[in-house]
Amino acid sequence: MKSSTVPKPGESLAEYVQRRRLALGMSQRAVAAKSGIHAQSIGKIEHGHTTVLKTKTRKGLAYALDIPEAHLDAAAKGISVEETGALKFCPQCWTPGNAPDSMWLHIHAHYCFRCGSGLRHRCVQCESPITSLKHRFCPYCGTAYKAPEKSAS
Repeated sequence: MKSSTVPKPGESLAEYVQRRRLALGMSQRAVAAKSGIHAQSIGKIEHGHTTVLKTKTRKGLAYALDIPEAHLDAAAKGISVEETGALKFCPQCWTPGNAPDSMWLHIHAHYCFRCGSGLRHRCVQCESPITSLKHRFCPYCGTAYKAPEKSAS
């Protein structure tokens, strides 16, 4: 993702949502229509009256503003995107559809303890944080999280 889509340090949810909306050249009504959220709710978010987003609001707003939900979570919590709990996995050892090994999820883990490969926490194509390994592909760009293994010929 472009750095402009990432919340800036110290940027509130209200400031972040308004900045993204303006960067896209959208009105509050346009964001409301695209997200399925009432226009008044968009105004409350941008004025700082709403600081916690319900799931439907977060998903709709992320879709309308063309950003990962983790970016909204980070802005709402006042933390960096990396601290939102993005998952990490070993591209060599992880089996798609299975939960990641608990050792990979340790905050200080950067390499796989089994094979030494660097752990991934972002999509290699679009750089979106990986927030679920339930599926094999990035929900934003469709890139496989784990490249298919080459068959021996």
